[in-house]
Amino acid sequence: MDTMDPLVTRLEEETRRRRRRPLFKYRQVPVRMLIPNFFTLVGLCAGLTAIRMAIEGRYELALAAIVFAALLDGVDGRVARLLKASSRFGAEFDSLADFVNFGVAPAIVLFTWGAWETPGMRGLAWIVVLLLAVACGLRLARFNAVLDVERPKWQSNYFSGVPAPAGAIIALLPVYLEQLGLLTTRSGWAIYAMLAYILLVAFLMVSTIPTYSGKLLGERISREWVMPAFVLAGALVALLVTYPYATLSIGTLLYLAMIPVSVRRFRAQMQLHGEEEARPNPALPAVVVEHPKSDRAHR
Repeated sequence: MDTMDPLVTRLEEETRRRRRRPLFKYRQVPVRMLIPNFFTLVGLCAGLTAIRMAIEGRYELALAAIVFAALLDGVDGRVARLLKASSRFGAEFDSLADFVNFGVAPAIVLFTWGAWETPGMRGLAWIVVLLLAVACGLRLARFNAVLDVERPKWQSNYFSGVPAPAGAIIALLPVYLEQLGLLTTRSGWAIYAMLAYILLVAFLMVSTIPTYSGKLLGERISREWVMPAFVLAGALVALLVTYPYATLSIGTLLYLAMIPVSVRRFRAQMQLHGEEEARPNPALPAVVVEHPKSDRAHR
C-alpha cells in the first residue's frame, strides 16, 4: 500500500491543478469567444425541444429539431476555428450538449415512437434505446480522453467510429421509413429487425471503425467548385424541407454504404504513409485519434 502513496499523491496534485485552471485564458473574455457557445446553446435548446415534441407525439417537429441541432453542431466548431475562439468552457459545454442532442433525444424519440406495442416488447425496446444513449456517452468520453494525443494530419480526415450527430440521424431510420409508408408492420420480425438496427448503430458509435469526416476537404476548395458547392447546399436544404423523410432515408443509406469505402481508404492511407499499425498510439484502444477538442465538431 505504501508503494502506491506517491502515485496517489501525484494524481491528487494533478487533479487540483486542473481544477484551478481557469475556463477562459483572459480575465476579460472577448465577445468573439462567446459566439460559438451561442450556437451550442441553441443546439441544446433544439435537442431539449425534440424531447418535448417526442413526449407529445409530434415526431415531425422532434426529427426536425434533432437535424437542426446536428447542423448547428457542425457550425459551432468551424466558427470557433475561424474566430480563434476555442475555450475549455466551450469544449466541455459542447460535449454535454452533444450527449443530450444525439444521445438522450434520439433514444426518447425512438422509445415514445409507438412501434413497441407488442406485449413484452417495451422493456426490450427501452434496453435497446438505453444502450444507444450509453454508446453516445461513451463515445464522447473516449473523445475527451485522447485530446492531447498527437497524430498525423491526414488522420484528422477520419473519425474513430460514427460521430454522434450522424449516429443520431441514422438511428432514426425506422421512423423515416414509417413516415414514407415503407414500414407497414409493427409485429414479429419487423420489431426485432428495428431493435437489431438500433443496436448496430450503437456499436458503430463506440467502435474504432474509421469513417470519413471531410475535415481536410473543408480547409480549401478549388475556385471552380465554389458555385457548385453553393448550388448543392441550396439543393440539400430544399430537399430537406420539401421531402424530409425521403432525403434523410437516402442520406442514411448512402452514409452506411460509405463506411466500407472509408475503411478501405484509411487502410490505403496507412500503407501510403508507412504506418505499421492501425493505431497511432498503442496505449489507446482507438484506431483513429480525432481532432483535439478545440475543433469542437462532430464528436
